[in-house]
Amino acid sequence: MKAETFLPSDYKPAEDEPFMNERQTEYFRRKLNGWKTDLLEETERTLEGLQDAARSIPDIADRASEETDRALELRTRDRQRKLISKIDSALRRIDEGEYGYCEKTGEPISLKRLDARPIATMTVEAQEKHERREKVHRDD
Repeated sequence: MKAETFLPSDYKPAEDEPFMNERQTEYFRRKLNGWKTDLLEETERTLEGLQDAARSIPDIADRASEETDRALELRTRDRQRKLISKIDSALRRIDEGEYGYCEKTGEPISLKRLDARPIATMTVEAQEKHERREKVHRDD
């Protein structure tokens, strides 16, 4: 097991330090793990709420409203599950030394982009190109 890297609580990755050095990778590892923990706690609360709501509601309008709320909760839960999968993938890329590099071009992804979206797998330019190509294919 690798020794934990010390990071001051106010540390932010900077462009003037070596890209994806130990401090930066530890910063993103902690950020991703914190995000995952928050999502898992939220999921647990959602599941508890759904179990509490599983009671019989005699009024048909109330029951319909409850079903709509439940469907929305389940969609949210599914999005969270997909997001957790992307977080796990990003953590794997950190472990494999591939984190922070565009999967299309191999270029470094900007630190600003990674800080805003730590699960990003492409540079902004590659992502935009990818989305334009997807839009063209969707319009066919």
